[in-house]
Amino acid sequence: MSARGLLRGLIFLASLVGIGFLIQAMQLDLFLDKAWIDSDIRDRGLRGEFILVCIGTVFIAVGLPRQVISFLAGYGFGFNAGLIIALTATTLGCITTFFYARFLGRELVERKFPVKIRRIDNFLADNPFAMTLLIRFLPAGSNLLTNLAAGVSKVGAFPFIIGSGLGFIPQTAVFALVGSGISVDPIWRISLSVALFLVCGGLGIHLYRRYRRGKRLNGENGNGSDTAQLEGRAKTTTKGC
Repeated sequence: MSARGLLRGLIFLASLVGIGFLIQAMQLDLFLDKAWIDSDIRDRGLRGEFILVCIGTVFIAVGLPRQVISFLAGYGFGFNAGLIIALTATTLGCITTFFYARFLGRELVERKFPVKIRRIDNFLADNPFAMTLLIRFLPAGSNLLTNLAAGVSKVGAFPFIIGSGLGFIPQTAVFALVGSGISVDPIWRISLSVALFLVCGGLGIHLYRRYRRGKRLNGENGNGSDTAQLEGRAKTTTKGC
C-alpha cells in the first residue's frame, strides 16, 4: 500500500471512530421525534423542509434508520411532500456514505478483505442498476453497510445511486404514509402500508431468485460447453491416432 493510501486508510478509520463518538454525544436518535417536528420544523416552510433534508441526510449517512426520517417527513408535511423530502434525504445520505468509502476507505478495505469485496463486485458486475434495485427492495439488510461496501467496490457510482434512489421509493412511501395521518381510517392506512411493504419484499425476493436461477443456468451452460469442447478434442485426437 502506498503512503497516500495508508494515510487515507488511517483517516477513514479515525473518522469512523469520530462519527461513532459524535452520534453518541449528540444523541441524534433521541431528539428526532414528533415534538421536534411540531416545534422546529412544521411551521417554517421551505426552511423547515431544508433543515429536515440536511439533518436527515446526516442521520442516514451515519447508519441510523431511514424509516424514522420517512415517518417524520410524512408527519410534518403530509404524504406527497413528505415522500419527496424523505426520498431526497435518503438518497443524499446514500451518496455521502458511498463517496466517503470510495475516496477514503477503498484501498484499505480492498487490502484487508479482498475476498468479500470480490463477492460484492461479482454480484453487482453483471447489471449494477438491477442488482442495486434488488438489494433495496429486500426488506432485510443494512443500508449503511450496503453503501460502504458499494463505495469500496468497483461498481459505477451512477447506476448504484439511480438504482438506490428508485429502490428506496416503496419503503419510503410506506413510512411516509404511516406518518402522514392521511384522512383514512388508521386500520386501513396501516393495512395498506403493510401490504406495500410485503409487495416490496416479495418483489425483491422474486428478483433475487431469478438472479440465482440465471447464475445457475449460466454455470450449467458453461460446463456443457466445456464438456463439448473436451469431447471434440478427444475425437480429433482419436482420428489422428
